[in-house]
Amino acid sequence: MIKLKFEDIIIAAASIIVICVLISYPLMLVLTPAIGEYNAFELSGFVVFILGPIITGYIFAKQIREENRTKTILKIAVLVAFIAMFMVLSDDAVVEWAPYYRAEYLKANPTATPTAFEWYNIQLAALSMETFSAVAAMLIFTFIGLYIGTMLKKPTKT
Repeated sequence: MIKLKFEDIIIAAASIIVICVLISYPLMLVLTPAIGEYNAFELSGFVVFILGPIITGYIFAKQIREENRTKTILKIAVLVAFIAMFMVLSDDAVVEWAPYYRAEYLKANPTATPTAFEWYNIQLAALSMETFSAVAAMLIFTFIGLYIGTMLKKPTKT
């Protein structure tokens, strides 16, 4: 019996992230001429967020199956979602989003004249929504992908 340790959960989560990175850029390069840069980025992200966990679930299927499958998959998915949260937050820290959010808000509300404090709250709400969406999506995609990946590899008889 192979016991899944905390290090294995960390390795599985790191494997998901590495696989996603290794697949996303070449996929984006292939898709960009056909559907444009933005759509290629979005589509490749969607594909790798499900494909990375499927591949990792297949690789770690035996260890995940010998533990409580749902609980182990959830532990890995929570760790991946936590990593995704920091990836989104680091992107938000590097890119100046205020002009973008200001333009979008004024396009939706042309007569509005928010104060500086209200602009701060509008931007914070938009960034929080983006972070929440990324974490929720990664949690769902990782859980489903890992579950599918463990189902693809049939148990070996001993």
